[in-house]
Amino acid sequence: MVASAFLPELWTEILIPVCAVVGIVFSLFQWFIVSRVKVSGDQGASSSSGGAKNGYGDYLIEEEEGVNDQSVVAKCAEIQTAISEGATSFLFTEYRYVGVFMVFFAAIIFVFLGSVEGFSTESKPCTYDDTKTCKPALATAAFSTIAFILGAVTSVLSGFLGMKIATYANARTTLEARKGVGKAFIVAFRSGAVMGFLLAASGLLVLYITINVFKIYYGDDWEGLFEAITGYGLGGSSMALFGRVGGGIYTKAADVGADLVGKIERNIPEDDPRNPAVIADNVGDNVGDIAGMGSDLFGSYAEASCAALVVASISSFGINHDFTAMCYPLLISSMGILVCLITTLFATDFFEIKAVKEIEPALKNQLIISTAIMTVGIAVVSWVGLPSSFTIFNFGTQKVVQNWQLFLCVCVGLWAGLIIGFVTEYYTSNAYSPVQDVADSCRTGAATNVIFGLALGYKSVIIPIFAIAISIFVSFSFAAMYGVAVAALGMLSTIATGLAIDAYGPISDNAGGIAEMAGMSHRIRERTDALDAAGNTTAAIGKGFAIGSAALVSLALFGAFVSRAGVHTVDVLTPKVIIGLLVGAMLPYWFSAMTMKSVGSAALEMVEEVRRQFNTIPGLMEGTAKPDYATCVKISTDASIKEMIPPGCLVMLTPLIVGFFFGVETLSGVLAGSLVSGVQIAISASNTGGAWDNAKKYIEAGVSEHAKSLGPKGSEPHKAAVIGDTIGDPLKDTSGPSLNILIKLMAVESLVFAPFFATHGGILFKYL
Repeated sequence: MVASAFLPELWTEILIPVCAVVGIVFSLFQWFIVSRVKVSGDQGASSSSGGAKNGYGDYLIEEEEGVNDQSVVAKCAEIQTAISEGATSFLFTEYRYVGVFMVFFAAIIFVFLGSVEGFSTESKPCTYDDTKTCKPALATAAFSTIAFILGAVTSVLSGFLGMKIATYANARTTLEARKGVGKAFIVAFRSGAVMGFLLAASGLLVLYITINVFKIYYGDDWEGLFEAITGYGLGGSSMALFGRVGGGIYTKAADVGADLVGKIERNIPEDDPRNPAVIADNVGDNVGDIAGMGSDLFGSYAEASCAALVVASISSFGINHDFTAMCYPLLISSMGILVCLITTLFATDFFEIKAVKEIEPALKNQLIISTAIMTVGIAVVSWVGLPSSFTIFNFGTQKVVQNWQLFLCVCVGLWAGLIIGFVTEYYTSNAYSPVQDVADSCRTGAATNVIFGLALGYKSVIIPIFAIAISIFVSFSFAAMYGVAVAALGMLSTIATGLAIDAYGPISDNAGGIAEMAGMSHRIRERTDALDAAGNTTAAIGKGFAIGSAALVSLALFGAFVSRAGVHTVDVLTPKVIIGLLVGAMLPYWFSAMTMKSVGSAALEMVEEVRRQFNTIPGLMEGTAKPDYATCVKISTDASIKEMIPPGCLVMLTPLIVGFFFGVETLSGVLAGSLVSGVQIAISASNTGGAWDNAKKYIEAGVSEHAKSLGPKGSEPHKAAVIGDTIGDPLKDTSGPSLNILIKLMAVESLVFAPFFATHGGILFKYL
């Protein structure tokens, strides 16, 4: 008999939901503090009593310039409302379409999985131990469908609440910038923390409740229970795909249209209120970078947890019904919430930002502090939550593992995430030579800028791939596929902090846009630009984390799928597998082509509309007439809703078609091929786009002598940088981030449908 975990089962059942509730309460507390910055005409309201560190009692340092004018505050409130209404309207439209898909796909899950045993209600021998009886396939079909809907709804809510928080905070960040850059930073960061903790805690709580409710029916059949739970990960990721693609097309169509006509043709500043696409651009930041990213990371977390739970259920944890050890992945996430809570206080309470140069180090320190404390946290969880020795399922055999080995598996994922984050920062921050070289290449025009940017993106893949490869080797050597799954969870364990610094970027970007549109002084715009530049880099770091974790999650899901489908070896020398590899490696290119073309055609329409308004509305350039913002918002909305469907169908239907017609071996090849090529393209696309964006900002800021020699705004090098930035927009915000969902989603979908493919799959090869 294998020893049980040190932590009693009762304590586990209390600790996990308590940590989740603490996370939710902390996020509400952060929201309450942000809400004390008033966006209204009530002058006294914005200086309500409160700690001096949070700035409520501070005087406005811009007062002498008349910036404390009530009309400016009212203007900020008006712009904030327009952005919030635009984002809400788009998401409701998107969710209506996605809701129809969700119902349709839930029916497919039920029918396909129910048909495995001919819709029988009889108990069946268990897949991995035929001496025991398990619940019927029909039950797995029903519960997988329920889990899918729960995952989808949680994912949608994660994205929607994130967007609401961001649109609530953007004008407040602008108004706090009147008191100094430190005050604005704290509001933007606190708002990001609201989203981070709400998402991490609600994802954990819903998963934990779902497991316990399902357990009432399944009883001792843990194999069936955790097989049904995989639907939760599928629901989360399928919604994330539509959120990422739809939001990405929306934001980049508006961004490219606004930049090409506004900056290059009309030579007006970014976020100038005369630009008809400016509201659509700011709405896009919220629906793409916030709602999309929230759903994406929620999907990664749900899938990593599901992959680990499926493998654990057929290991000694599940066989011996050791609930504490079984919940090890959830205990890691619970510890992560507490660690991130402490880490957040370093940015908001323990240290105060006083100068622009302190912003980026403060955000980087969040990553370092959370990783360092989390290492200790994982050691504690591994000691109390795991037996000293246990066995892990390893493709048909049981591998003996020690608890210290599992601790190292989680740590290798955690630290690989930090390495990927810092490499991403090195290649995308304008403080370092790679981006400065790209900016310098703008001297000779847009062509050399594009060449340098592409080269930078390709080069930036090298170290992250080695980090992922080492993580996979170490974790698999110690604990087989379970080790890879918990390594992915290690990378995602500090998700609350990762999301906080990621959401901070679009909030700061919006704050700068509001400052420009409200006609605030150039000094306030400089502060919001400084916040935004740091946010650009942190957004790239967030994407690096998402892609790295997606690679590990996808491999863990792949391992679980191969085990469940009864494939003992995937032999690349067999034609069934090699054709799958080739097609799988092609899919990320096909998917990227679809999303890039979608952004291009939507941007084309947007450019024509912006040009039309500048040419036909008298007094628009002079600022005496108002542009028609609504038409541009409608163009982005219509384009993104229409264009998100084909890429979504490509990803969702591929595993079903391949598994049904060609069988599990070919599908194994497709999953491996898409993982290998998708990760590379995703990293290079995200980093190329991020580098072009920050090269443009480097020239615009003109801080160093080198940057001044390339500027000012409107110079030929600056125009070349803007062209690079517009090319990079769909790469870094649409195609790149969506690819990590592609590789995860195909893997989790294959795992959910594995019983169906194992029973009915490969009909072409059966009859040929």
